[in-house]
Amino acid sequence: MLLSLRFLILTISLLACMAASARDVPSNLQNLYTKLLKQKKCKHPLVSGFYSTADGPNTYSYCGDHLSDFQILYIRGRGRGRLANMDVDCDGVQGGASDDGRCSVGVSADYQSTTAFQDMVAAYNVSGVRDLNTYVHPYVVFGNEVEKNDNDNDNKDLRWNVFDPRAYLVEPLSVMAVVCDGGSKLVYGVWGDTNGDDGDKSMVGEASLALATACGGRAMSGSNGIDEEDVLYLAFVGSEAVPGKMGAKWDAASFEEFERSIEGLGDQLVQRIPADGKASGMVRVSWGLMIWMYVALVGGHLGFY
Repeated sequence: MLLSLRFLILTISLLACMAASARDVPSNLQNLYTKLLKQKKCKHPLVSGFYSTADGPNTYSYCGDHLSDFQILYIRGRGRGRLANMDVDCDGVQGGASDDGRCSVGVSADYQSTTAFQDMVAAYNVSGVRDLNTYVHPYVVFGNEVEKNDNDNDNKDLRWNVFDPRAYLVEPLSVMAVVCDGGSKLVYGVWGDTNGDDGDKSMVGEASLALATACGGRAMSGSNGIDEEDVLYLAFVGSEAVPGKMGAKWDAASFEEFERSIEGLGDQLVQRIPADGKASGMVRVSWGLMIWMYVALVGGHLGFY
């Protein structure tokens, strides 16, 4: 009897893990994904000139086509079927029950000991959690920044394109939706890191090992990601996309446990997209949103926020 009970518990746990890592894409998001694949390019790029691969073209943009109507932004390339790929980011803390060595310091060529928002994670003051863990937290590397250095004679600001999602009211540690595996899987993650200037070019398309494994399986590692440029990284505007300290299980021991904790918020945010994945025609230009964004940006610079 005891053996049967243990088998039942194990079976339920495995089924829960499978469900978490292979969530079906809801029809509205699937319709948007299909629509984006058919487009030739972003119509309203916020910033362009990024690379998906080091030897490829710099034709990738942070796209604002649906910033005013759906309050979302995403990465896409130029040409039909080109969204982004997924390199694996190993930054953050190492260790824990989920650490199987696939993202160890020696495996990842550009490992950093902290993520961009380590201070914010630590400020949640969750016991045992001082930063994001690539094995546990499905985080997306979103945005591009350049390290300022007064003695830098190479003038990096001119050689690296930069983009700060916060300029469009996407907040750090907010929930993001990632559609991958040819549009068959939806994974929820958080905006947890940014692309730096540690390489030769401004790159896009990167996520933690936990997220990459959910999309591409256990073949993913610090040196092996997803080459296909069919990954949609979807960021949501506004503070309501931030789970905060209590809205996510930051001290989760596994990817499945953490992703389940943000699933409800993710499902709610995805509902911003209409059933057909297209703009209704009534909110093509939301002046209220634009004024709100302007006030927020100006207020932020003046210290009002």
